[in-house]
Amino acid sequence: MLSRREFVKSSALAGAAAFTGINTEVMAIAPENRITIDDVKSDFEREPLIRPFGFKGGYMTEIWQSVNYIRSKTGTSKIGLCTQNVLWSDSAVFAAHSESGGNALMYSLTEHALQLIKGQTFINPIQLQEELLDEVYRYGVKITSNPDLRKTFAMNALVGIDNALWMIYAKENGISNFDELIPLKYRSALSHHHKQVASIPLMAYSIPVNEIVDAVESGYYFMKIKIGQPGTQNEMLSKDIERLTAIHKAIGNYRTPHTDSGKLPYYFDANGRYEKKESLLKLIDHAVKIGAYDQIAIIEEPFAEKAEIDVRDIPLRLAADESAHTDVDARLRIEMGYKAIALKAIAKTLSMTIKIANVAKEKGIPCFCADLTVNPILVDWNKNVAARLDPFPGLGTGLLESNGHQNYKNWSIMESYHPYADANWRKTQKGVFNLDDDFYLKSGGILTDSEHYTKMFENSTKT
Repeated sequence: MLSRREFVKSSALAGAAAFTGINTEVMAIAPENRITIDDVKSDFEREPLIRPFGFKGGYMTEIWQSVNYIRSKTGTSKIGLCTQNVLWSDSAVFAAHSESGGNALMYSLTEHALQLIKGQTFINPIQLQEELLDEVYRYGVKITSNPDLRKTFAMNALVGIDNALWMIYAKENGISNFDELIPLKYRSALSHHHKQVASIPLMAYSIPVNEIVDAVESGYYFMKIKIGQPGTQNEMLSKDIERLTAIHKAIGNYRTPHTDSGKLPYYFDANGRYEKKESLLKLIDHAVKIGAYDQIAIIEEPFAEKAEIDVRDIPLRLAADESAHTDVDARLRIEMGYKAIALKAIAKTLSMTIKIANVAKEKGIPCFCADLTVNPILVDWNKNVAARLDPFPGLGTGLLESNGHQNYKNWSIMESYHPYADANWRKTQKGVFNLDDDFYLKSGGILTDSEHYTKMFENSTKT
């Protein structure tokens, strides 16, 4: 039997739904409190990278961290963070503008969304996003002059807003931890409490093989390696074959206690660079030839989304990432034969991630959490999801990519902005995050205010 906090009486539900047109299925499991947004503000910080960061055939040199302030009518104010990544969310927008120009467009989308929600009343962030997303996406199409804008561009722009709304929602409904935050209908998809989560570093095009070996020897055992290198399709395939050969020769014989086989799993991310199935099959054939095939755990987003290539005949576990913009898209990808979903609470919003995870759970599809080279606080938004997913096949635990420490010039300074900067659960130890009771009690600090980001709005009225 649901408690008062978890069920709205049918008469009140019907009346509210008739008035607002909101999704009654979502509302039926939400607390009764209705929250009105009274004030909004935004700002951003530009964080330089150690070296140009290459993927999708492009390179980034800095990453903007947008910071969103939202205050409710009752006086509750919270700060939500967003790490912008134009190259990941829509490489065509990235290519069509200067790096700062593309970031400015995404930031404009965030500011527009903030103005849309000002004065609005909502039940929970999922419901508000369902009402907001299409309008924000249409605005993105307009300001980028791109009729084929990827929906991930809009989702990325909404992350900080969504996070602030979840924090306000928690405060105004007396919720103190992440488990209570998840609406009941989605909780089965996020029901585990892993004691360890694999920490996945990212090996971009420019990372030499000897650094991959160093990572293995320091304890990392599950690494994300970028393929789909720049050039024509033939040049790309040739470079990828050469890269796979060099990596397998260097680390193929290492062993780990964290996998059923004892071997190191390979996780390759092509970011949609392969245009034809035949090209990917040639790479797979080469993996068989050199004895690397059995160690390939994941090939993520091999094909361009618009190619709509059915992959049911490919025996390896292919994962959908960018193409699974929403829960509807995730369902379509699963029907096409994808056997894993890369969740990005830090890129597609927590609200949408909860819905995507629920679809995957229904279909028996494993999930893991991929990074967007986010800041330390957002790492723990992602970690809260990874910690609660079903164990990934062959590993018995959750997976969390985190590569900010490899790429941000000022990573150690950014770490100091975390409300629990010195917590052990924040740090990778021999290739894993160790998650104790303190992590779950504090929800990785995501519901706790950051002094650094709060000071950016110190002149705003707060309670």
